[in-house]
Amino acid sequence: MRNLLFTFTLWCLGGATGIALAETPLEIQRVTEGVYAIVGELDQRSAENYANNATFGLVVTDDGALLIDSGGCYRGAEQIDRAIRSITDQPVKIVINSGGQDHRWLGNGYFKARGARIITSDAALADQRARTNDHFNRLEQLLGPALDGTEPVYADETFENGMSLTFGGVEFRLIHAGPAHTVGDLFVWLPRQRVMFAGDIVFTERMLGTGPAGDSASWLQVFDTMMDYDPLWIVPGHGHVASPGQARADTRDYLEFLRQKVAEVIDAGGDAIDATEIDQSRFRYLKLSGRIARRNAQAIFTQMEFE
Repeated sequence: MRNLLFTFTLWCLGGATGIALAETPLEIQRVTEGVYAIVGELDQRSAENYANNATFGLVVTDDGALLIDSGGCYRGAEQIDRAIRSITDQPVKIVINSGGQDHRWLGNGYFKARGARIITSDAALADQRARTNDHFNRLEQLLGPALDGTEPVYADETFENGMSLTFGGVEFRLIHAGPAHTVGDLFVWLPRQRVMFAGDIVFTERMLGTGPAGDSASWLQVFDTMMDYDPLWIVPGHGHVASPGQARADTRDYLEFLRQKVAEVIDAGGDAIDATEIDQSRFRYLKLSGRIARRNAQAIFTQMEFE
């Protein structure tokens, strides 16, 4: 990985936003020619990170830039745009929202005002609309004044299951294969480059949360559908650029393990409290595991109890 990818970090102290604190930096990884990951921190949302605690995708072409996910708020989008400006003068012409989580779309207004075309799946758009108030209620508590200027701006174009797009000579395939972390999660495949932008279908380095979709069985199926494309590199929704093996280990193996262990609890007549006692030490290497492992087990139990 170190031989194929280089990284650099963008630091700012408030910048044009006027925030009187140090921003959590974004890290840029070059995947291949013109293809980048913009990596936010692995921790939870905060005023310092503008809810940009996620990984975003960027493809730079002669006709402009295509951005995958617009950030957790207006100021988060500004921060992403500054990161983009550090590597290219090309404007963002297209934004793809890979799902319904706040950091996938609440920066849309910033890029829309600058002329960007915004695309997502039908299911992601419905999820965004359904959870807009919840997003803002939560972010008001977590971000405070850093949320100022953020307005819900939805995609201009949607698709049901799949969409092909050629932009700047680069082919993109957008696929919504079913619920994963959220009900509308989609992946973006670059066939010539063999790069997969996975959104929240893949978490690496940090433990995934079971997610608002509440359908871990579908998540496993969506993961497998995505991997059938045989990617060389995966840009996850959280974490650094990963090999298929790391994506499988940190996401699929964890989900499959937890479902198997919860099934054993159910078969033994146990309840949700028993599920929280499952030994998840195998995955202790994942950041945030100490905070969310027990909660994940309880959520998976609730999903599987009546499957």
